[in-house]
Amino acid sequence: MPVLGITGGIHGLERIGTWVALSFLQYLDSRIPWDPSLEFQLDRMRVFIVPLVNPVGMERFTRCNGNGVDLMRNAPVEADHASPLVGGQRFSRALPWYRGNPEQTFEGMEPEARALLRFCEHQLERAPRSILLDLHSGFGLQDQLWYPYAKSKEPFPDLKEVLELKALLDRVLPHHIYRFEPQSKHYTTHGDLWDYLYDSRRRASPEAGTLIPITLEMGSWNWVKKNPVQLLSYLGPYNPIKPHRLKRTLRRHLPLLDFLMRVLTRHPPHHPHHPPHMAPDSQPRQLP
Repeated sequence: MPVLGITGGIHGLERIGTWVALSFLQYLDSRIPWDPSLEFQLDRMRVFIVPLVNPVGMERFTRCNGNGVDLMRNAPVEADHASPLVGGQRFSRALPWYRGNPEQTFEGMEPEARALLRFCEHQLERAPRSILLDLHSGFGLQDQLWYPYAKSKEPFPDLKEVLELKALLDRVLPHHIYRFEPQSKHYTTHGDLWDYLYDSRRRASPEAGTLIPITLEMGSWNWVKKNPVQLLSYLGPYNPIKPHRLKRTLRRHLPLLDFLMRVLTRHPPHHPHHPPHMAPDSQPRQLP
């Protein structure tokens, strides 16, 4: 059946992503005792939530993991023309956006990146349609929804489905707060985890179900603009510090997440043992 995946905390400083993911989990949990429409939805689609991918980075107040590696620059993906520095670098772990040294890690990636990709692939392997929403902050004045590719300005193969999703969002929530556009419009990067997952699924099985990875980039510059003193703290450039702004952020994305669930619920259900893109005797694929 269709799947909605939500991830947060890939960068340890961007705590708001973890908080939004947990807020949505609490929202779903609060509906279970009284809302039969949620049961109807979950009979037709699945949700998985990984609220914190990089616990060491969050504990240490760093963007990177415990080895000094930026996990969103760590996959074996080479960009066509990566943006300088922000696109990922291998000069030094003392500089931001360090990609890591694939020769010094097991299977070429950090353990957090490998674990996240394997888990997502396992959850998505039988899904005819899936959406992955990755929660970030630290860029821009406006909340943005970014779709692939991060590695290239070339359109990715499922662009038609993304544009249909955007058109539906504009129609259903005409006053929504998001700018919906490709990530490469702002910068391109090496090593994007979602580019790697998307491409590896297509290489492994051209008939795999449709996967749409989306990054929600919360416009943290707006929080800083309203409260410049935040720049004096480690967390200030990435998170809402004032209590009323934090509460507002935790509730403002619930309509989007609920919308994504409803989009996937409308997909026709399939027999769980015979999904259309996998024969009954197919074997699950494994990521490296």
